[in-house]
Amino acid sequence: MLIGLVLLLLTLGIIMLASTSGAQAELTYGDASYFLRRQAVWLLLASIAAFACARIDYHLWRDISLPLMIFCWILLVMTLIPGVGVYMNGSRRWLRFGVINIQSSELAKFATTMVLAWWLARNQRRITEFRKGFLYPLTGLGITLLLIFAEPDFGTTMLVAAVGLVIFFAAGVRISYLAIVSVAGLGAFIIAIMHNEVRMRRIIAFLNPDKYAQDEAFQLLNAIYAFVSGGASGVGLGQSLQKRFYLPEAHTDFIFAIIGEELGVTVSIGVIVAFVCIFFCGIHISMHASDTFGRLASLGFTMMITLQATLNIAVVTGCLPTKGLPLPFISFGGSSLVISMAMIGVLINIARQSGGETLEKSVKDKGHRF
Repeated sequence: MLIGLVLLLLTLGIIMLASTSGAQAELTYGDASYFLRRQAVWLLLASIAAFACARIDYHLWRDISLPLMIFCWILLVMTLIPGVGVYMNGSRRWLRFGVINIQSSELAKFATTMVLAWWLARNQRRITEFRKGFLYPLTGLGITLLLIFAEPDFGTTMLVAAVGLVIFFAAGVRISYLAIVSVAGLGAFIIAIMHNEVRMRRIIAFLNPDKYAQDEAFQLLNAIYAFVSGGASGVGLGQSLQKRFYLPEAHTDFIFAIIGEELGVTVSIGVIVAFVCIFFCGIHISMHASDTFGRLASLGFTMMITLQATLNIAVVTGCLPTKGLPLPFISFGGSSLVISMAMIGVLINIARQSGGETLEKSVKDKGHRF
C-alpha cells in the first residue's frame, strides 16, 4: 500500500508539473519543458535512492548516523558562507555543485531523524535521565535547528523541531522536560518572528489578506481563487488561469492550488487521503519494527513526510501564513524528492525486517512509549 500510494503521488506530480511549469519555464529559460526534464532526472535519482535504501539493512544507518549528522552540519555551515551558499529569494539555503543546487536542510532532515533514533535507542535504559536521555540529544538537535534557522528557513526549522519532539516523546523522555523545552523554544521562535520584518508582514497579511492583496497576500489570495475556480470537478487539465503568472511558485510550493483548480476538490481531497494513508502505513511499520531504532526512525520519517505535507496544504488553503515548504512527491524540487524517496526506502526496509522481538530486545526497549 505504501509503495502504491507513493507511486500514485509521483505520477500526479509529473502530470501536474507538465501542466503547470511550461509558462514559467518558457519565460525564464526559453524552454517550456525545462522544469519537467529536470524533475525527470531527479525522479530517476530519487528512485535509485529509494531502491538502494529499501535493499540496505537499515541498521547500517544506525552505525553511520553520527558521521552523517556531522557531515550535514558542515554542509549547513557552508550554506551560510557568502560566496559558497547560493542566495535566492532572501535566503541562503542552497549549495551549487556544477549545474545543480542542493538544499542542505533536506539531508539534515534525514540525518537528524537517524541520529536521534540511534542515540535514544542506544540509551533506552537511561532514557529518563536528564543528561543522556534528554540534554545530549537535545544539544545535537539544537545545533541543527540553529543552522537551519540562520539561513533563514523558519518552516523547515519548525518541521524538524516538531518531529524531533515526537521522537523524544515516543522514546520515553520525561514529559516535563519536553514541556519546558517546547514552551521555551516556541517563545524564542515567536520572538524571532517578531523581530523579522519579512515574516511579520506575512503574518499580518495572513490575518488581513484583502488589505495586502497586491503584496504579501498575493500568493494566498490567488491560491484561494484557484480552488474557487476549480470547484468540484476542476476547469480541466492544462486549463488553469492562475498558473499563468497570477500564482508565483505554482510548480513548487503552491502546486496543490493548481491541482484544485484543474482537477477539482475531489482530486485535492484524494491527495489528502493519500497522505493520511501514508501516515497510517508508517505508523503500522513503526509499531511492528523489530527494535527501538527501527521504531523511532520509521516514526520520524513518517512524521517528517506527512507533517510537511500537512503544513504545505495548510499554507496553500489559507490555514497558515505563507512559508516555503514543498509538497512531498508532487512539488518541483530535486533535494526534497530524493530525500523523501530515501525515507520511503528505509521505511520499506524496516517493514521487510519487522517481526517478533526477542526477550533481550523487549527488556532494552522497555522505556519507549510507542
